[in-house]
Amino acid sequence: MTEPRGSQLLRALAAPTDVGALVAFRIALGTIVSVSAIRFLAYGWVDELFVQPKFFFKYWGFGWVPTLPAPWIHGVFVALAVLGACLAAGLFYRVVTVLTFVLFAYVNLCDVTNWLNHYYLVGLLLVLAAFMPLGRAWSLDARLFPKRRVQTFPAWCTWVLRFQVGVVYVNAGLAKATTDWLLHAQPLNIWLSARTSMPVIGALFDERWTAYAFSWAGFLFDTFIVVFLLWRRTRLFAYAVVIGFHAMTGMMFPIGMFPYIMSASALVFMDSDWPRRLWARVRRVAARVPAALESDAADSRAFRPAYAYVLAAFCAAQVLVPLRSHLYGGNVLWHEQGMRFSWKVMAREKNGSITYLVESPSEKRTWYVTPRRYLTDRQERELSSQPDLIVQLAHHVREDFARRGHEDVRVRVEALVSLNGRSAAPMIDPSVDVSRVDVGLAKAPFILPAPDGPPIHLKAAWSARVASRSGF
Repeated sequence: MTEPRGSQLLRALAAPTDVGALVAFRIALGTIVSVSAIRFLAYGWVDELFVQPKFFFKYWGFGWVPTLPAPWIHGVFVALAVLGACLAAGLFYRVVTVLTFVLFAYVNLCDVTNWLNHYYLVGLLLVLAAFMPLGRAWSLDARLFPKRRVQTFPAWCTWVLRFQVGVVYVNAGLAKATTDWLLHAQPLNIWLSARTSMPVIGALFDERWTAYAFSWAGFLFDTFIVVFLLWRRTRLFAYAVVIGFHAMTGMMFPIGMFPYIMSASALVFMDSDWPRRLWARVRRVAARVPAALESDAADSRAFRPAYAYVLAAFCAAQVLVPLRSHLYGGNVLWHEQGMRFSWKVMAREKNGSITYLVESPSEKRTWYVTPRRYLTDRQERELSSQPDLIVQLAHHVREDFARRGHEDVRVRVEALVSLNGRSAAPMIDPSVDVSRVDVGLAKAPFILPAPDGPPIHLKAAWSARVASRSGF
């Protein structure tokens, strides 16, 4: 009698695999969290991003999240550094992973202008890791609680992590399948032309063909690298390309921990026993690690159907959420609705100039208000191209004027924005009182259509000025 396909799938998901690769993933994930927290403390970014601002932008539905004052917010990052180290070492793994996610999510919810795609990825990986038994092998927990040691992890742990990393790469690639990126080499023309002073290769960055080469290479890499990582024959070569690609982008662009996070995440595509084989080669023994690192018992728990439903729901969400931007129509790089959580990584260059017009009909007065009055330089740069942030600050401006006795004000905005080097165009309907509208999941009618026409090709000197203003 033939076994039902559902049962075959469940058995395949529960199949035992070597613990090595996922232990390496756990160590890398914990190290990334710890190092990131230490960098924020060491470079003064905690003060810059969480203490100095007078106003904080909130995600839709998370306006209730407060931002802790100093020194409490510093304590959060100290705790993250410690928790990351504990996660890497596998100490009290389950509790530590949950606490790490909670604190990591908290600091990312404090202000939308701190949004980075790769920190969203780290948050998702922490969620997945919390449901995996990754602390039961090659860990301090395995030494403290020997009866809980395992020799294998279920296969679903590897495959769901591969799926998550694959979603990032594929969506990042598809986000570049635009005429600006592929036919006009923008925004890479802007970014490369601003880096012509780099030693040796800098002179090439002002050549038009270089921008096209980089644009197509980035599109092809993101879209197809997962295929070659999954195929065993090309896996090592593909991972070498991953390292080279992210090393180059990290060298050329100030993108922080992104190259390290993606290089570490791609390790989940390697064979599950690669750490054992590497250790064996280093120690020059016959394909076996020292007994001190071995586990004692296999994790033979079956993969229950309920787990499969939860896993399927998570995977479906990761596929559908990035697709939501298509529901709004128009150019998502312009209106930004559905932009976040969609893995549109380094897909556009936007610069804007924002001025609020605060009008009081009863007083017959108009005030011209610059965002700099309320924001830090970094917040102002992020605000200038994102309509929902412009609306949030408009609400705050109206409330600020109301506190000062101007109860009946309306707030309009002059928002001139340039997308990928085009001439600046109005992004917000200047006739709308944006302090009276809310930005949620519905389409925002006050956002004007994106400008028509192709972007222009920019020379180095002009591009350098654009890049310096954008803070890229």
